[in-house]
Amino acid sequence: MSTPDARAPGPADVVALLQSALGERVDTDPAVLRSVRADKSGHAAAGTPLAVVHAESVADVQETLRIASATGTPVVTRGAGTGLAGGANAGAGEIALSVRRMDRILDIRPDDLVAVVEPGIINADLNAALLPHGLWWAPDPASRAISTVGGNIATGAGGLLCAKYGVVRDAVLGVDVVLADGRLLHLGRGTVKGVTGLDLTALMIGSEGTLGVIVGATLKLRRVVPGETRTLAATFTRVGDAARASAAVTAAGLQPAVMELMDAAALAAVHDLLALPAPTHGAAQLTVQTDGPAADEEARAIAEVLRTRGGTVVVAVDAAEGERLLAIRRSLHPAMERLGTTLIEDVCVPRSALPAMFDEIARIERERDLRIPTVAHAGDGNLHPNFIFDVAPGPDGVVEVPAAIWEAADELFRAALRLGGTLTGEHGVGVLKRRWLADELGEDQWRLQREITAVFDPAGILNPGKVFAPSAP
Repeated sequence: MSTPDARAPGPADVVALLQSALGERVDTDPAVLRSVRADKSGHAAAGTPLAVVHAESVADVQETLRIASATGTPVVTRGAGTGLAGGANAGAGEIALSVRRMDRILDIRPDDLVAVVEPGIINADLNAALLPHGLWWAPDPASRAISTVGGNIATGAGGLLCAKYGVVRDAVLGVDVVLADGRLLHLGRGTVKGVTGLDLTALMIGSEGTLGVIVGATLKLRRVVPGETRTLAATFTRVGDAARASAAVTAAGLQPAVMELMDAAALAAVHDLLALPAPTHGAAQLTVQTDGPAADEEARAIAEVLRTRGGTVVVAVDAAEGERLLAIRRSLHPAMERLGTTLIEDVCVPRSALPAMFDEIARIERERDLRIPTVAHAGDGNLHPNFIFDVAPGPDGVVEVPAAIWEAADELFRAALRLGGTLTGEHGVGVLKRRWLADELGEDQWRLQREITAVFDPAGILNPGKVFAPSAP
């Protein structure tokens, strides 16, 4: 029974407990608190968090979660804040737990093709450290120069190379995770094979901070691909023709490392950004890169398939020209920012349904009088429609997406599901897609997943409100 003067700990009490345990690693600077409210999606959480904990060790993470568990305080884990679904945004009454400073490579075992790392290491920095060993970690999100490995794992990231080399899920052997009550678990293993018990590592990948805090990862590496790369670009008069041509490449048994499709609006915007000559009106572009010992042969075969499908093909003469061609694709996001405020979406359909999905996007544009420039990882059917609108962020930095944009997005999501696709191929659910989750999963699976999260986090303090809406729609 509680005593008359017993009371629940208030915000000041929680901060005091954190400061007593972690000292200067607890940050309450107002500018820092504001910075962790948002990610690259443009969405921001309501209010500001209590504090940002800059964890530097597993022990720091455990102590933070013990305090959070004892006081019933929500915790939002952050890496570099490059997410596109609002999944790591921290708001009022929450602790933002940053693992960005935990950026060490703990072990590299070239003979085993394994590396053990902390979660805060930047994806590109890891590969720079692996290169002298003749190794690389294959996941290649567009944000690889600024995103963390832990964030890649938490969101189940993909990227430009995933059609040939797989996504994050294919490149993680194990993870170390701190649970909501501070316990440390070592999940998975350092061996290529292993089927002891349930695969909790796979459950953690893409869990978006709702099951535990990833504090370490055992990664599956690859040998550096021998030989040179070859890059080509093919333009088509209509985006549907480009989509069908990309499907024809796959159907021919060819597997390029990169195959990216930009529709006419996206291509024109990038050309304008880079001060390149304007493309032919309405033209879409496929950018393809092959690698390995057979790169030349595969590039010639792909070029022939694209030409027979009506494409005008340009093959780069050397690696420098190839990088210039790829730079067009990599410049999409800054080009979109020049058009207005952007809601960057992420749906995936079977590769054979890619032309139909582009038709659906064009229909929604016409019927709703919207601009939706779209780029696709054509090698795996993952599309990124960019909804452009003219609402500027408010004084607090929050972008209020107009209802008309959400209605159009709803229509787009349902079209992807009708075509046998999914709501998100690589960005995650976060807060931006949680209202549609049950539509894809079905009510029984939605409730089962909620029950699984409760096993890991009975008090519901880990990233509350993310992924799962309070009740099924």
